[in-house]
Amino acid sequence: MTVDFALRLASAAGQVLAPEGGTVLIGKDTRVSGYMFESALEAGFVASGVNVMLIGPLPTPGIAYMTRRFECDFGVVISASHNPYDDNGIKFFDGEGGKLSDELEGRIEAELDSPVLTRSSRSLGRAMRVDRSRTHYQDFCASTLPPGVDLAGLKIVIDCANGAAYKVGPRILADLGAEIVPIGCSPNGRNINDGCGSLHPELLQLTVPGVRAHVGVALDGDGDRVVLVDHLGRIVDGDQLLYIIARARQEAGELAGPVVGTVMSNLGLEVALRERGIEFRRAAVGDRYVLALLRECGGLLGGEASGHILCLDKTTTGDGLVSALQVLAVMRASGRTLAELAAPMRKFPQVLLNVQVAQRFDPSQVPEVCEAVRRIERGLGSDGRVVLRASGTEPVIRVMVEGREEGRTRAAAAELAEVVRGAAG
Repeated sequence: MTVDFALRLASAAGQVLAPEGGTVLIGKDTRVSGYMFESALEAGFVASGVNVMLIGPLPTPGIAYMTRRFECDFGVVISASHNPYDDNGIKFFDGEGGKLSDELEGRIEAELDSPVLTRSSRSLGRAMRVDRSRTHYQDFCASTLPPGVDLAGLKIVIDCANGAAYKVGPRILADLGAEIVPIGCSPNGRNINDGCGSLHPELLQLTVPGVRAHVGVALDGDGDRVVLVDHLGRIVDGDQLLYIIARARQEAGELAGPVVGTVMSNLGLEVALRERGIEFRRAAVGDRYVLALLRECGGLLGGEASGHILCLDKTTTGDGLVSALQVLAVMRASGRTLAELAAPMRKFPQVLLNVQVAQRFDPSQVPEVCEAVRRIERGLGSDGRVVLRASGTEPVIRVMVEGREEGRTRAAAAELAEVVRGAAG
């Protein structure tokens, strides 16, 4: 990521997404590099004839919502999500707050090598700051609670990972009546996701019981992921949160279609939903694939153990704050603790081993690996599961085995990993 690349990207995107002029909303997280990329994108869009609205730090799902709210042609987020501060990235939303199609992404990529466009002075775009409008997103999040439900009486510790939600997260909870204890809400440009947030919830786990809070909420740097901590300091991950939301929707008669997880979702989620008569389906790893399967099968709820949860009856993309509010609303309306709500979903032991290989290969095409998988699956029975997949970024085969008994599960994973290692030569 360089300033030159951001400038060329803005020029290319402006010509593809708003060739006759239009408006783009630009938001970002709290990385120090966000300032320079924001300026580069602003210059590229204005030069190509696109009007720019700058909203400053706001969660990625907030940009998706505000893009729709302002009726912009498209939206842009400058963020590397849960990565360290010295990474950065640029994400686009269409005018409806959804991901760009593959066709549009391809057209933008094709324009990247073209010279940066600068229109005549008469045709240049304009730029304006709209920072104060973030309250619209706060109001939207609050509106996803059932009518008449607030958070009065709950003491909540919120960890915003020193990221994009550091302003709106605490304000939303406080405005709904909760007593809040904020941590990870003091960004300095370099401490995003640093020992805090959903990837590093250890401080939250200590703080919640330490201040006798009812629950803790941990977001990641761009606010699209969330995990919760119960009053005893125990993590409640995305699979458990998805179960809680799905069960509440079912009891309210508001659940449509199957719940969608991924091939890495804990088997305990599938079993717990099955016991409730709720269909569960698995997509490939990644929110893009979860969303595609939800649309294909008419579902409303999906997500990953990381805490990236889709509540399509409330919004268009994964939103950590909206997802957290759905669970907090269940706690408030039922009078039950987070621990009680999560208890019916027993997490199965899940062992993940990374096998280094000289070159990536498809393990499903290797006879001895397939035979080992069949043998292990027969041994595990209906209470076990095996997943093999090649990493998309490094020469690693990921071996995942689930079962009811941890010792047996670990032994099966080690056995399969050895077979994969041998097949790799």
